[in-house]
Amino acid sequence: MRCLVVQPIDPAGTALLREAGVAVDTAPDTRIETLTPYLLHADAVITRNWGFPAEAMALAPRLRVIGSHGTGVDRIDVAGARARGISVVNTPGANAADVAELALGLALALARGLRDADGAVRAGDEGWRLQHRGTALGGRCLGLWGYGAVARALAPMAQGLGMKVVALSAHASPADLARDGVAAAKDAAELLSVADVLSLHGLPGARPLLDAAALAALRPGALIVNTARGALVDEDALVRALEGGHLGGAALDVTRREPLPADSPLLAAPRLILTPHVGGTTDRGLRRTALAVARAVLAGLGIAPPAGSGT
Repeated sequence: MRCLVVQPIDPAGTALLREAGVAVDTAPDTRIETLTPYLLHADAVITRNWGFPAEAMALAPRLRVIGSHGTGVDRIDVAGARARGISVVNTPGANAADVAELALGLALALARGLRDADGAVRAGDEGWRLQHRGTALGGRCLGLWGYGAVARALAPMAQGLGMKVVALSAHASPADLARDGVAAAKDAAELLSVADVLSLHGLPGARPLLDAAALAALRPGALIVNTARGALVDEDALVRALEGGHLGGAALDVTRREPLPADSPLLAAPRLILTPHVGGTTDRGLRRTALAVARAVLAGLGIAPPAGSGT
């Protein structure tokens, strides 16, 4: 059995695969011409935010399992895999606490203007601090659009700052939310009307959750954090909302295109923090996710992990 690791993962994951008797190939880059010789012999692949398109799948005649290093499978040709009987596995929750920490960090960075503060110091602008007025998060409302593993980890972090937390979820019951000290929003309109900070945690659908109308419905000065999926946000509408001054700021760890093209309007938008899809990129998160996806791939191949394998 051979597994192609399309994008690098923590060595603990590749070590587990090898310990189970699976040969591991690591691709130098994600160009199709680079991947082609590896795909010809791959029984399994592990990918990250590159996904796994139909073009790559067509070059892998032996493929049995596609492993997503993370929760998302939207960049994997899931329908094509299903048609060929290829299993698609992922690792929901493996790095949830790490993504939640970044979401909170981004909210704090927006609220306190840390990007501009850093720029002021570097530019020698001594007057910046006299003009700047940060936002205290304590006593304000965090709105969670979705209540999966990351949102559940983020809620108590925000509560620790003294924030009220309100969530809109199609899956969590009011009793589940109440148990966590989280109020339930009855619909999107209510969530948008009360959130001082809106953090996105849903799955992408046919249309973005945050389109122009939703952005306009947010209270003036609201902050937006997206560590979930780029497709959740209408990026052109977000740029217009930032340029128009309606929003206090936004932070995106995920975008529709990754990496961002050099001509993306996001790069010139005011009060916008951009990070390169690093929500789960911590020492703990990378190790846990690599081990989780390796175990899922082994299960898909019908191979039991070695007894006492890494945790």
